[in-house]
Amino acid sequence: MERVALELEFIFRASPTILYKFLTTPSCLIRWFCDEVDINGDEFEFVWSGAGETAIIIDDIEDERIRFEWEDGEDGEYFEFRISKSPVTGETILEITDYCDADEVDDQKQLWESQMKVLRQETGG
Repeated sequence: MERVALELEFIFRASPTILYKFLTTPSCLIRWFCDEVDINGDEFEFVWSGAGETAIIIDDIEDERIRFEWEDGEDGEYFEFRISKSPVTGETILEITDYCDADEVDDQKQLWESQMKVLRQETGG
């Protein structure tokens, strides 16, 4: 099955600093992304419904970007959160890059949209 990159963009009212905190700290990640998370240096073990997956941070710029590579992922694949401010509206823009099988794009988009809805509620917009 062909793997494809998924690029999504979401607008938030929360500041880049607050958003970054929700992408990188266990107490915030469990509020919108996973059931549990254990961080050991650059390794994040995310747990969903009792099953864990380990991701390694491969790039981290505070308040701007964090990029993970799944320990058992495909070569060259990653998932990344990029944070920027719109120069026009002043809103915070969160861009997500993720990879999935070509036939799972719609499901993956729906999953991210659902998670972003929760993240918006948690960050106050």
